[in-house]
Amino acid sequence: MGSFMSKLQPIKVGSEITTYDKDPFHPVNNPNGVIQLGLAENQLSIDRIEDWIKRNPKASICTHEGIECFRRITNFQDYHGLPEFNTGIAKHMEKTRHGKVNFDSKRIVMAGGATGANETLIFCLANRGDAFLVPTPYYPGFNRDLCWRTGVQLVPISCNSSNNFKITPEALKEAYEKGQQEKIKIKGLILTNPSNPLGTTLDRDTLKKILIFTNEHNIHLVCDEIYSGTVFDAPRFVSIAEIIEDDGICVNKNLIHIVSSLSKDMGFPGFRVGIVYSFNDNVVNNARKMSSFGLVSTQTQNFLASMLCDDEFIEEFVTENTKRLRKRHEKFTSGLEKIGIRCLKSNAGVYCWVDLRSLLKEPTLDAEVSLWKLIINNAKLNISPGSSFNCPEAGWFRICFANIDDRTVEIALKRIQIFVDANNNINENGIVKNASVKGK
Repeated sequence: MGSFMSKLQPIKVGSEITTYDKDPFHPVNNPNGVIQLGLAENQLSIDRIEDWIKRNPKASICTHEGIECFRRITNFQDYHGLPEFNTGIAKHMEKTRHGKVNFDSKRIVMAGGATGANETLIFCLANRGDAFLVPTPYYPGFNRDLCWRTGVQLVPISCNSSNNFKITPEALKEAYEKGQQEKIKIKGLILTNPSNPLGTTLDRDTLKKILIFTNEHNIHLVCDEIYSGTVFDAPRFVSIAEIIEDDGICVNKNLIHIVSSLSKDMGFPGFRVGIVYSFNDNVVNNARKMSSFGLVSTQTQNFLASMLCDDEFIEEFVTENTKRLRKRHEKFTSGLEKIGIRCLKSNAGVYCWVDLRSLLKEPTLDAEVSLWKLIINNAKLNISPGSSFNCPEAGWFRICFANIDDRTVEIALKRIQIFVDANNNINENGIVKNASVKGK
């Protein structure tokens, strides 16, 4: 049992983890501070949200126009959520999946963000000591969200750069069999699609193979689809809800569950809106009972219901947000390419999976952490090392590009250029010379 958990412990990075908090970049007040490129937020289209709010003051119960709903909304509500909120969420899930699948609003279970949704779902599916398969690299928060209070384990499915980190049947089988050999009860498989940190989407064939595998082994398939609305290039996003409706697919739908959110596509991480959508009636009922520990406030539900049910606005927002994500991704990746840095080809998300293996002193995870420390201390850029995502290969980093403005992107790219140029000039203490970002 311990052999798996030992592989999944993030490498300790020391005091550098708080460097950004102590010295955050500001274009005027602190131009030489650390630029935050480790935060997976989408701030590119907040102006469109602000414009909608100005045009729709009645959506808020805290305005003169919306005060008539104040008493109704502030009264106690049941755990099912406001009907109009559930309808809005279902419509939004359909919109970000190109209308290829319908969602039943009665199966919507709300939670305090995707963090709460994931934990609630695991509590419903597994017992302490059980395990879930998860492809590497994966979101570091899973170690917390899925394991801390539930007591479950994560068994890695090893994916590597030789095939662009794709999930293979061989790797899937190997991980499952290792779990069996360790006498671990495998209860399911967790997919993040689109991937965090890769920024890639799973193709239809891969999804079918995974679905068939989980069905044959009678284990659950949990699909974290919180980045479904961030796909900015082909191929289009394919939801597991679409796959189970394909001709020729006959599976036990009771084993299929989806986690959704408004944090990434709409840019609402502070609203803490997470969604559990299950095709299993028992899971829906139990998750709804557990949702009392992390409900979305009725004020937030009421506001979002108005916005998400505005079909014209949502259509315009999704289209514009997609354009902006594509433009920013192209700007950032082309800038890195000019410096001589390549990224994994991606079509979704708010980040790039960047290959910095050429900058390592040696191909080890310790060398990766050393490089990360140099980057944050000398280049003044906070990026995320692959080891924090449990990546088995050293030298990969996730860099976020949608939480900063265009000018800060240019400054960040300039700092990377300076760092790379100076990388070959390292003294015996491992400090990069002539790589100061002062005035840049």
